[in-house]
Amino acid sequence: MSALRIGILGASRIAEQALVEPARILGHRLVACAARDRTRAESFAEKHGVERVLDSYQDVLDDPEVDVVYNPLANAMHAPWNLASIRAGKPVLTEKPSASTASEADRVRRAASRAGVPVMEGFHYLFHPVTERLQQLASDGTLGDLLRIETITHMPAPAEDDHRWHPELAGGALMDLGCYGLHAQRLFGSMAGGQPSVTAARLTPHPSGVDTGFDVDLSFPGGVTGRVTGSMTAPEYDFRIKITGTRGEALAHNFIKPNEDDRVTTIVNGDRRTENLGRRSSYTYQLEAFADHILHGASIPLDADDAVRNMAMIDRVVQVASRTDITRTR
Repeated sequence: MSALRIGILGASRIAEQALVEPARILGHRLVACAARDRTRAESFAEKHGVERVLDSYQDVLDDPEVDVVYNPLANAMHAPWNLASIRAGKPVLTEKPSASTASEADRVRRAASRAGVPVMEGFHYLFHPVTERLQQLASDGTLGDLLRIETITHMPAPAEDDHRWHPELAGGALMDLGCYGLHAQRLFGSMAGGQPSVTAARLTPHPSGVDTGFDVDLSFPGGVTGRVTGSMTAPEYDFRIKITGTRGEALAHNFIKPNEDDRVTTIVNGDRRTENLGRRSSYTYQLEAFADHILHGASIPLDADDAVRNMAMIDRVVQVASRTDITRTR
C-alpha cells in the first residue's frame, strides 16, 4: 500500500484545509464520509471528491476499504469516536483537543495501547519548519540561556451557532486555542529544565458557560517563566510564539498558520534577522508524517501519551483558575 484510504467523520469546515487539500497534494484517497445530516455529507463529498457517502459514522469505521479515520467532530465527540475507531482497528488522526478531560484522554490511551492502534492528535504546527527552527534556536545557544516563553493565540469570534460556544460540546477558548499555546510551552520543556507548572490562571467567562479568553502563567524547573494568552473574541488573528534568552529573542509571527506567514525573526546582540521557512501548509507536513507512520512505521512526536499530558495541563489551568472564582463548565 502506497497511499492511505481515509474515512472522514462529519463534514466540518476544518476538514478542507486540514485533510482534503493535503490528501490531494500527497496522493491519498478520501474513500468515505458520513455526517449527521446526509445532505451535508453529500455536498461535502461532491465538493471535495470523496468517493462515497455512508449513513453513519459507524459505517465509516466498519468500511473495509477505510484504512484510517480522520475525526474533526466537535470537541466532546473526539474521545468517544476515537475509542470507536480503536475498537474498529482503525488508526485515527484526531483534531485537537483529543478529549474533553485528561481522564477521558487516558481511556483513549489505554484502549489504543491494548489494541495496538495509533492515535495522533492534530497539533499540525509541530511539523512545520517554523517550529523546527524555533526549537533549534532555543537549544543551540543562539539565544543564550532561556528566560521566558510566550505564546499568543487570538482570533475573532466564531459564528453564534458555532460549537465553540457550547459547554456541552467542550467549547471555549481554552479548549480551542489554549491547547495550542500550552502544547507549545510543553514542547520547549526539554530546553527549559523540564515540563512547566501552572502558577496562575484566569479565564474570562461568557454567558453561555464557556470561556472567551484566558491568561496562564507558567514556571519551568530551570527557572524559565512562561505565559499563555488567548481570546476568541479578538479583533483579528494573532498566533505568535516569542522566546527570550540572555543573548536575544526569537519570534514566530504565525506558528499556527505558517502558510500565511512563515517568518521567524531573531534579534541577537542587537542584530536583527528574518528568515522565511516556507509556505507549505503545516497540515500537509502533518498528514505526511501520519502516513509515513502508518505505511512505513516511522516515528511520530505525537501519540496518545502526549494527548493525556496536554489534557492534564488544560485540566490544571481550569483548577487553578477556579480559585479566582472565574470558573468554566466542563
